[in-house]
Amino acid sequence: METLLNDFSPGLFFMQLIILVILIVLLGKFAWKPILNSLEERESGIEDALSAAEEARKEMQNLTADNERLAKEARAERDAMMKEAREIRDKMIAEAKEDAKEVTTKLIETAQASIVQEKQAALADIKKNVAELSIGIAESVIKKELSSKEDQLKLVEETLKNVTLN
Repeated sequence: METLLNDFSPGLFFMQLIILVILIVLLGKFAWKPILNSLEERESGIEDALSAAEEARKEMQNLTADNERLAKEARAERDAMMKEAREIRDKMIAEAKEDAKEVTTKLIETAQASIVQEKQAALADIKKNVAELSIGIAESVIKKELSSKEDQLKLVEETLKNVTLN
């Protein structure tokens, strides 16, 4: 260790010290500042990327929530449309039934009126036939009974007696 102290040269020491200080100043000015700036830029870039990733994550959550809300609204709208369609269908069926009932009632009334008319026409025809038949029978009976002159005079006299009596 003594040899080291003997070999010590103060001039050389100061010279090396000055070179070291100049080197540190030069490194600080030309190397460390750019390196530190580069590190700071990289750090800010990483922070920006992290904040952008966080923003993207929040935006994806918002989009997912919006998609779910839109899906719920679409389902609700679909359900409302289906309910409205069912109501329209039921209303149309009820109207069709009512119309069919009215038409059926009118047809039945028309058929009943037609039956009554046909019945009255048939009865009138039967009465006419019965009257014609009765007249024909009476005519035949009268001809047979009044074939002689005496019978005819006798019938006229009886009829006159009945007319005066009534």
